[in-house]
Amino acid sequence: MATELEDLRILKIAEGIADAVWKQVVVWDEFARDVVGKQMARAIDSIGANIAESYGRFNYGEKLQFLYYSRGSLFESKYWLNRALTRELMRADEVKAYAAGLSDVARQLNTFANSLKSQRKDNKAQSKSIREPSAEYVYVVETFFDDSNSLFRDTELTWLET
Repeated sequence: MATELEDLRILKIAEGIADAVWKQVVVWDEFARDVVGKQMARAIDSIGANIAESYGRFNYGEKLQFLYYSRGSLFESKYWLNRALTRELMRADEVKAYAAGLSDVARQLNTFANSLKSQRKDNKAQSKSIREPSAEYVYVVETFFDDSNSLFRDTELTWLET
């Protein structure tokens, strides 16, 4: 695992795709940029942003959560790339190249997430601590019948530690 955020290969690939898409989107006409371009640029930027957010978290659960957000943004990005292709805003070879890069990022995200799950599992196995069993409290209600017409003569509540 990389020691610095900037050393993460997955982040470098995500940044490269985001910057390349940005350069294309900024030259589109206003309508295309508003409808497709902004959504696509935000989705692709979100991939790398969530990877970085994950890297900065301490808790394994939070790290995984942000990697899952990143993966969701990746699929959203592919959706917008398909819209750009269908609406003839990008060429097929460009979309295919970006999609291939995003597929590479997806594989690395899955590997990264599995690595974190493995690390979490290993850390849980190592951190066996000695704990005293907690006291269990049970209450017992004793009921005595009265010979008179009342149903209960006395009810006593007793706490027993087991």
